[in-house]
Amino acid sequence: MLFDSHAHYNDERFDGDRDEVLSSMTENNVGLIMNSCSSLDEVPLIFDICEKYPFVYASVGIHPHEVENLTENDMTKLMEYAKNPKVKAIGEIGLDYYYNFSPRETQKKWLERQVEIAKEIHMPVIIHDRDAHKDCMDILRDCSVREAGGVFHCYSGSVEMAREIIDWGMYIAFGGSLTFKNSVRPVEVAKYAPLDRILIETDCPYLTPVPHRGERNSSLYIHYVAERLAEIKGVTPREIEEATFENAKKCFNITEGEAAL
Repeated sequence: MLFDSHAHYNDERFDGDRDEVLSSMTENNVGLIMNSCSSLDEVPLIFDICEKYPFVYASVGIHPHEVENLTENDMTKLMEYAKNPKVKAIGEIGLDYYYNFSPRETQKKWLERQVEIAKEIHMPVIIHDRDAHKDCMDILRDCSVREAGGVFHCYSGSVEMAREIIDWGMYIAFGGSLTFKNSVRPVEVAKYAPLDRILIETDCPYLTPVPHRGERNSSLYIHYVAERLAEIKGVTPREIEEATFENAKKCFNITEGEAAL
């Protein structure tokens, strides 16, 4: 079975057929899904999805696009939400200098604060890092993110950066961009990264892999990522499937009993 380690089924693009899509997962070899959070406003719907579908888990956290008006009251609410047994990570959190929807100094402040919370409550983090590699790495290094663990989602950094992330005990996640013709750096990192430190994801409804690029993405397309990763690493898709499934369970501390639900 496949584990989609990063999805957004609360997104409005699933409003018309969310149940139909999620109900088809098991028959399409998708065993577990991590539904990642971008804003605390999303949490009630995410929790409803997790309650209806036992194979869907959740993270709670605030994406860098959404941090401009955060307060400590929001951090208190985040910690309360994290008590839900389906919550397995703090995220997605990080820095995004591509759009700069929130001021950079504000992004840094709340990334650091959310990493500290993750460490305090013993949860891994899901890191979003777009065009902000140095600042993101500096903050995570200074915050001792290795004490929390977690994953760099939709990884776009260098091999050298990946080496340090793996040294922290964290995971590298590859998605649809690995299948794009112009994908150079992700392919280099995929060749380098040890099989026991790799996750796969869709980031659906975004980043749809080839051959469905341009369509809405879903976990039903995760196998394209696994197949491309297998090709790059010179192993079978089944080996990628089994390794990334176990890796994601370890990353998010999902027990055998939970995974069997």
